[in-house]
Amino acid sequence: MPDMSASASLAMTHLVTLAELDEDKVTPGVLGFIVFAVMALAVWGLMKSMNRHMGKVDFKEPAEPDASGGPEAKAKPQRG
Repeated sequence: MPDMSASASLAMTHLVTLAELDEDKVTPGVLGFIVFAVMALAVWGLMKSMNRHMGKVDFKEPAEPDASGGPEAKAKPQRG
């Protein structure tokens, strides 16, 4: 390769190493991407549904019992 510059030679060596496939190397591939995409869509749908349901919740605290009467007013916790 006498007519190639040093940078072109270096680029060719990197391309050659990228083109070689290692048969022992395990990658997720297309199936892994599909599973990940389905899981991401499921989480997105669940979050959207949860947000909708949480918007429907109307929580109101019960009113404080009056001090004038009732069994709850008689039973006071003791400090000590």
